[in-house]
Amino acid sequence: MQLQPIEKRSGLTPEEFRDQYLLPGKPVVFRDLAADWPATHKWTFEYLKNNYGHLKVPLFGNDFHDAGKGYMAPKLHMPFGEYLDLIQAGPTELRMFLYNIFQHAPELVKDVKMPTIMDGFVKEYPFMFFGGQDAVVNLHYDIDCSSVFLTQFQTRKRVVLFAPDQGPYLYQHPFTVQSHMNVLKPDYERYPAFRKATGWDTTLEHGETVFIPSTFWHFIHYVDGGFSIALRANDNAFTRVRGLWNITRHFIVDKGLNKVLGPRWKHWKEEKAEERALKLV
Repeated sequence: MQLQPIEKRSGLTPEEFRDQYLLPGKPVVFRDLAADWPATHKWTFEYLKNNYGHLKVPLFGNDFHDAGKGYMAPKLHMPFGEYLDLIQAGPTELRMFLYNIFQHAPELVKDVKMPTIMDGFVKEYPFMFFGGQDAVVNLHYDIDCSSVFLTQFQTRKRVVLFAPDQGPYLYQHPFTVQSHMNVLKPDYERYPAFRKATGWDTTLEHGETVFIPSTFWHFIHYVDGGFSIALRANDNAFTRVRGLWNITRHFIVDKGLNKVLGPRWKHWKEEKAEERALKLV
């Protein structure tokens, strides 16, 4: 696996962003996309605890992708304030993700400004992500195929990206948008094709935003316990159609066969991913 650093830029115009990053499908970190958001200065751990600590939130563990009845289901629910205390206290596997905070606290919408760097932002789905130190998010690309603008708050988060054509080297599980490769500790003996994968790497600081192009694979490592918000954008009809197909195969094929076959379905997916990758070694 070879990784190159993602450029960090300030003052990009929409035209520069379109020509240098959006159209070529190249990631970039904006140092200043969220500089004028009230959220960048206002959303601290204490602020969220004091105002929204009563909310009951779903939490997910490392067994999120384990086959069986708990496949892709929450591990437990907890008051939001207690969870924020937990991730501030030290390492924990528990994560909270795809959480639309504006549905539960609509007044917060004024704290985030929709960017003007490109057209097509989806205002209905601003998702938040929380995790403790050393929590990780498995390699995947977003099922709806949106371009994603991920802004980090307060602490640090490492983001590793791979272009869509790297999927075979990443041992993608068929009928899913997932890979179970451990980017932090690659097992090249079992997964030799992963040696040939090339990608990008960055560590986001407070207030920075990484642009993740449509269908780019991403692996997340919480360097510190912290949180971020993802804004999504669709710039053409093709990505919407592909996203609908991904959602359909996930809910009908993948979840359906997991319910019927359980661990045998996961084992089949792993075998097929390894068979395809062997052709590339």
